[in-house]
Amino acid sequence: MAAVSRSRHRGDSKTIHILFSPRKMTPFKLFWCLIFFVFTVSHCFADDDDDHEMEEFLKREYSLTKPYQGVGSLGSSHWELMGDAMITTEQVRLTPDMQSRQGAVWSRLPCHLNDWEMQVHFKIHGKGKKNLNGDGLAIWYTKERMQKGPVFGNKDNFTGLGVFVDTYPNEEKQLERIFPFVLAMVGNGTISYDHERDGRPTELGGCNAMVRNLKHDAFLFIRYVRRRLTVMIDIDGQHEWRDCLDIPGVRLPKGFYFGASAITGDLSDNHDIVSLKLYQLTVLRSKQEEEETEEEITIPSVDNMDLLRLGQTEEGMSGLAIFFTVLFSLLGCIFLVVIGILVYSHWNESRRKRFY
Repeated sequence: MAAVSRSRHRGDSKTIHILFSPRKMTPFKLFWCLIFFVFTVSHCFADDDDDHEMEEFLKREYSLTKPYQGVGSLGSSHWELMGDAMITTEQVRLTPDMQSRQGAVWSRLPCHLNDWEMQVHFKIHGKGKKNLNGDGLAIWYTKERMQKGPVFGNKDNFTGLGVFVDTYPNEEKQLERIFPFVLAMVGNGTISYDHERDGRPTELGGCNAMVRNLKHDAFLFIRYVRRRLTVMIDIDGQHEWRDCLDIPGVRLPKGFYFGASAITGDLSDNHDIVSLKLYQLTVLRSKQEEEETEEEITIPSVDNMDLLRLGQTEEGMSGLAIFFTVLFSLLGCIFLVVIGILVYSHWNESRRKRFY
């Protein structure tokens, strides 16, 4: 596949050279050729990503799927229940739609994979109306397991990764975000989750996700590859992933445990896990990347976390807004170039007529 992509790039280069031949160039052609060049370059970058195509393998020992045989039974399953969690034929219910409940399901096996992705099929539903429901669920990859606590049913000051589906805004005068909201946090054992500010001081990023009382399936996608954390959601019933966050420089140790937990307080919801499917990713790496992978990571961390927090304190644009800003800026530059060429051509023609 890589060889095909490279040959296609060479062909595109020839095409661009012919189109941009100065002997055949007109201002109108120049404008459309520049447009073609922009999209061709973006296509080439997409092909380069294909060169790093990954293979995935379902790891059943780290996955939780129907019919949940033996889940919760001592020694007969790879998964263990905690608190108010219970098994039904259709899901693992972490909490019922009742006040002051918390429950979790945890893997008994530590994961030693370098690169992986977790696909979470979940449901959050209840009788509570909008803003009268809570509190949410979390997906974990942490050093600790089976410990109750206030962070969506797990302990505070955790060590590892937490991805939270927060359904209730605790921060007063909450105007910037629409809840439910999906966010991620990496903890090193000393960082506390700030409930009063809905985790903002320590979050890596996030997105709004209207996941309550859906009539179709809802999915969460968590990928960790080449020390890059990517979270996507599929909640619209279109079977398409939507970007939520993408953070490089995330360092997670191997040997941690996967889990899911949820909690209710004065407000409540049913928090259900239909499945947790973990895939091992086989990724082609350079020699330098292989050497970096062999370096043992003992404490979870995020590179340039201070810069990340600084960016979050400012009013930022969404990815779509940035795309259109760059696109229209580029088109504006091309338009100015074309106008400049037309003016120059007109001036040159006028000068030639005066000379002769």
